Formats: sequence, C-alpha cells, structure tokens
Amino acid sequence: METTTRTLDVPGASLHYEVRGSGPVLLLICGGIYDAAGYAGLAGLLADRYTVVTYDRRGNSRSPLTGPPERQEIVVHADDASRLLGAVADGPAFVFGNSSGAQIALELAARHPEQVRALVAHEPPLLRLLPDADHWESVIADVERAYEDGGVGPAMGVFGAAMGMSGGDEPESEGEPESAGEAESAGEAAGSSEAAEAPSPEMLEMFARFEKNTDFFAGYEVPGFGRHVLDVAALRESPVRITVAVGAESAGEPPHRAGLALAERLGRPAETYPGDHGGFGAEAPAFADRLAKAFAS
Repeated sequence: METTTRTLDVPGASLHYEVRGSGPVLLLICGGIYDAAGYAGLAGLLADRYTVVTYDRRGNSRSPLTGPPERQEIVVHADDASRLLGAVADGPAFVFGNSSGAQIALELAARHPEQVRALVAHEPPLLRLLPDADHWESVIADVERAYEDGGVGPAMGVFGAAMGMSGGDEPESEGEPESAGEAESAGEAAGSSEAAEAPSPEMLEMFARFEKNTDFFAGYEVPGFGRHVLDVAALRESPVRITVAVGAESAGEPPHRAGLALAERLGRPAETYPGDHGGFGAEAPAFADRLAKAFAS
C-alpha cells in the first residue's frame, strides 16, 4: 500500500503526516512517545476501507516546534488535529486516539464537533476523573521536580513507578528497547513482528526518535496533559458518536480506570478491546476489526 508523506505548517510547529488508502478519512492520533510509525501496522490493515491519516504530534519526531520547547496543552494539540483534518478531509472524519492521543481526540470532538463523524477513545488517561485525583496531582508534581533536578531518567522513573503499566506506550525506561520483549512490542506497534530478532534500519531510526520523544514527553507533555480537564458536559451534548474503549488485559491500570470513569460520566458503557493499553499494536488485526465495526454502526 503506497504511503504519501506530507507536512503541514501550524502555529508554532510543522506537522509530519502520512496518508494511505482510500475511502472516508480516518485520523489516528498516537499518544506517549509514539509517532506515525507506531500506527503503521494498524493503518495498513484499515487502508482498504479508509483514507488513513497518521502524524507525528508537535514536538515529537519529525514535527519540530518553531520555537523552544514549552509545556504542552491538549487544546493546542486538538487544534493541530483540527487543522490537519481541514487539510485532508472534505467533511466529518472518523477519529481514533490511544492514551494521550485519546485525550486529544476527545478535545477535538468537544471543540470541533463538525469535523468528527465518530470517535473511538482508547484508554484516555484523564487522571482528574479518578477518585484519587489528588494523588495524581502529587505524582505529576513529583515528575516535574524530578525532570528539573535530574532530567528524563529520574522523571520517567517516577512516572513509570506511579503508573504501573504492563504494556502500551508509557515507557518504563529511557531509550532504545533494552530487551527482546520491549523490542517486539515496539515492532508489533509498527507492524514488524520480526523486529525483535533483527531490527531494520527503519526500526532503529524509529527507536532513536522514540528515545528523543521520551525526554519531550517527561519534561513538557506530562505536566500539561496530566492536569487536563475535559469538558464532559460538552461531550454529552455533542452530536459526535463517541465510543470509550478499554483493554481486555489492562484492568486496574490508571488509563483503564479513567476510561471507565469517562464512560460512566457520558452515560454509556465502555467497550472492551483486544489487548492492553497498546492493543492497537500487539493485537492489530482484531483491533482493526473492532474499529471498523464501531465506525460502521
């Protein structure tokens, strides 16, 4: 499947994005340290039904900021997604977001509902919705202090210990995957199941981008993204068809719990999707089928 690579200038950044397939537009918004390559496998499975658009979020990988790094806010990233849809879609589009990408997708639906036909938000880490929201404010403050005092390594140590994630895009260590299991996880996300044995030059380049993104994530995304307050009331009144999804294998983890809390506030049950927080990569075929069914209903 041919992939077309383009760039879009937005206020404060230049966005790298990729387009593949044909049909109605489906925008995939990544979270954490991932970029467009993290959705390559999923996008390839959906490109026979949709014009699939993936991109690197501002400040990550091939989407540089035009100024110095600064604290990132979900609303700015949602406006980036809106501008991207304005460049690639003639009308409302389907949207999928995972993790902080789901936060962005939800804010997109709240701020620009005319651009979203239907949305699947997979495990958005809306920590303010959790009963222990005060605890998470303390965690975010600890991450900020650790980054200021020691940089990305200590900050990610604090963050990883607090999140206790079993998989997905919340990195447990800085840099290139340190074990065959971590390499395989990254390879599955990019659609290469053999990456653990012999990473290709493209995979090694992707790992290097993710390593750089980890610093930006810890220092500039966690503080703003972790404190984001979603306008749930606006989404309840929105014409956008919203599905909140959680992983079958991530029960008890903070993003899973936040997804359940959001679904309850929206007055609809959460749907269980294959895999854990990173099920879109490890369980890509089954995940693609679930997305297609959600958008077709």
